[in-house]
Amino acid sequence: MDIEKLIIQLIGGVGLFLYGMRLMGDGLENSAGDRLKDILEKVTKRPIIAVGVGAIITAIIQSSSATIIMVVGFVNVGLISLMQATWIIMGANIGTTITTQLFTFRLEYIAPILVGIGAIAVLFTKGRKRRGIEHVVLGFGMLFMGMGLMTNALRPIAHTSEFNNIILAVGDKWIIGIFIGFCLTAVVQSSAATTGILIALAGTDQISINIAIPILFGCNIGTCVTTLISSIGTSKKARKAAFIHLIYNVMGTIIFIPLMGTLAKIVVNINPDNVGRQIANAHLIFNIVNTVILLPLTKYLIMIVEKLIPGEDELKIIGPKFIDDRLLETPVIAAGQVIKETIRMANTARMNLEIAMEAFINKDEKLVKSVYENEKIINNLEEEITRFLVLLSKCDLSDKESAIVSSTFHIVNDIERIGDHAENIVELASKRILKNIQYSEESLGELKNIYNYTLTALKVAIESYAIGDFRKAESVNDLEVRIDESFRIYSKNHIRRLNNDRCTAYAGVVFMDLLSNFERIGDHSVNIAGIVIENASV
Repeated sequence: MDIEKLIIQLIGGVGLFLYGMRLMGDGLENSAGDRLKDILEKVTKRPIIAVGVGAIITAIIQSSSATIIMVVGFVNVGLISLMQATWIIMGANIGTTITTQLFTFRLEYIAPILVGIGAIAVLFTKGRKRRGIEHVVLGFGMLFMGMGLMTNALRPIAHTSEFNNIILAVGDKWIIGIFIGFCLTAVVQSSAATTGILIALAGTDQISINIAIPILFGCNIGTCVTTLISSIGTSKKARKAAFIHLIYNVMGTIIFIPLMGTLAKIVVNINPDNVGRQIANAHLIFNIVNTVILLPLTKYLIMIVEKLIPGEDELKIIGPKFIDDRLLETPVIAAGQVIKETIRMANTARMNLEIAMEAFINKDEKLVKSVYENEKIINNLEEEITRFLVLLSKCDLSDKESAIVSSTFHIVNDIERIGDHAENIVELASKRILKNIQYSEESLGELKNIYNYTLTALKVAIESYAIGDFRKAESVNDLEVRIDESFRIYSKNHIRRLNNDRCTAYAGVVFMDLLSNFERIGDHSVNIAGIVIENASV
């Protein structure tokens, strides 16, 4: 037996299997598109729905680790509660069993045909499209080719005395099996992958279900390592979500250790002659039963993790609320979240404009300070959103999402400039307060008029961006015409007042600067609306 050749074949099989699984998962996720985002938004306070959402998402992206990393990200940015996260984690554990069931089909003989069809479809796909159905087919074929290579490589190895000694050790001491499963999954960072390897090993007819079950339990615990690593540097709530995943899987294993013999009998009765299918069914039963038992005990799981990680997070004053680098695992979700963060930034800039104008009209020094505080938030969000967009642009995106990323760069810049103009306006308010500048009712009426047009244009632009309504966006152009007309008319009116000595020169400069800032905010609002109109055609 050429052991070196077999090891090379095994490594190649594992690599092909892992890449095929990743490719197929990405293809399924990308084909789901916005529907995946819609599924996530259906997470409510009802635990059954949340468990179902976790299972569906994991079935789509073919990785419970990726789902739970996303959950950690959602908790970190405050999108879901710790209770909801726990329910989704339970569902993710069920969802990964669907992947395991897939591995039990012996399709390695037709796998090359699927690879050929998938490769041809990918090569002849026109345009820069998201990896979709063609990549699902290609990944599916590669996965089963990898399974076949692993089984062929493991069959001679499984007959060696060294391997038999390991199997005998596992058979006598289930703790060794759990340890092996844990270590293997911690290295590969995918319980579905290690379970697939276990099923491939079962194809050699040298491993029984009694030996496989403790290894399977170890795989479930080992997958928590990925989640715990992903929680480093997150908020306390996010770390608590990661630890709940560990506690849930450890408790599930503890529940089933006395029941291993019963579980083995059940799956053997279902499929007496297929150990691979027995492993897959044991995995399914293990996760469903654990969810049924532990779902009503969710609050106690949270109580345990609250003891392990005491305290709450300090309130964030500045920083993103909706984006987190962990969301990049699923670009379609990340693209939706960056839009939400950009809308939040836009509304902060709009609010700053309102506060700045109120500070100017009422000569309120306290409002001046509020504008400067909000401007810090706007600048921080601009930096964080831009950094996130750079990372997102490096992901595999559809044409639609590429357009979102590209346009959001421009929109964020326009919003930041609007924030700067609001800051300019509040500086003019400070000058008015300091110099005690007085304006006539006519002058103030003109300022309020152009301000109302500007604020409406900004609001409509933000609303059109939020809901992707190009008709609403088109109406911003009409408002911009009114802003430009008001700017010209009010500029002439103020020059006439200056000539008639009805206004001081210093007051006139402040007045003209205000008009100019309103006019430029109108221009930036038109830019935002224009991008909405462009995106509608993608």
